[in-house]
Amino acid sequence: MTPVRWREGTLEILDQRRLPAAEVWLRCARWQDVADAIRTLAVRGAPAIGIAAAYAVALADDRPAAAVGLKAARPTAVNLAWAVERALAAADPLREAEAIAAEEAARCEAIATAGASLIPPGARAMTICHTGALATGGVGTALGVVRYAHREGRLREVVACETRPLLQGARLTIWECMRIGLPARLIVDGAAGQAMRRGEVDLVIAGADRIAANGDTANKVGTYGLAVLARHHGLPFYIAAPSSTVDRATPDGGAIPIEERDPDEVLRIGAPAGARASNPAFDVTPAELISAWITERGVHRSASDLVR
Repeated sequence: MTPVRWREGTLEILDQRRLPAAEVWLRCARWQDVADAIRTLAVRGAPAIGIAAAYAVALADDRPAAAVGLKAARPTAVNLAWAVERALAAADPLREAEAIAAEEAARCEAIATAGASLIPPGARAMTICHTGALATGGVGTALGVVRYAHREGRLREVVACETRPLLQGARLTIWECMRIGLPARLIVDGAAGQAMRRGEVDLVIAGADRIAANGDTANKVGTYGLAVLARHHGLPFYIAAPSSTVDRATPDGGAIPIEERDPDEVLRIGAPAGARASNPAFDVTPAELISAWITERGVHRSASDLVR
């Protein structure tokens, strides 16, 4: 599974909004098409949108203008700006985009290998949102870790939270688990605490869209709540992400910009006409609630080791 592919001078994006009902590829001939695909979540996941944005720079005639527009598409995920800047500075943006894609795949492989050692035999791992191949271009970050643990015979089950309001856990994590043969069970977001209390979860592992210099981590909204629940129930809480997600220029979680999405994503589920809503796409988990960060460089038990 791959989220993007370059063909005959255009970028093709697997439309994740249509999954799992249909596999539809979008053809993007302009950088604006890619920016729209990122903004509307046709492509999503911090590493994947970075890869897509780097290819978008290669499509642009006015690359500085494209860089500004692409960075604004989803401001929380630091991979996007990081990849755009790399492509912008390159003599050949297309070759640089291809290099970024290959590097992210290699990082996922290393993350999955390092993180699998943290999964005890027979473990049930809870996760949120979607962190697999479609979000990264490789085997995945958090989902890659449990995938490799399963390959080594240690994982009993993935417990996937639905991840409202757009259901990335239900639509994408469960779909990918089924395709690659990972045992998985879907729960509603509000059932996470009960599952932990009943002893149905042994650890929580999530991805990240930005990790501040002090280790505070932004991820899909709901992640912070899982970290608090994990601490209360004495469960380890892990973050798996490539080093491209670590933002040393952001001192702490309070400085991470949090994307506010269209309230209609919440309201259209069943709210009455005239209702109001807020719709933050991410929340921030404080470093003190994180047992370890897993990057391609290994397992980091402290933020100082992570950013070194």
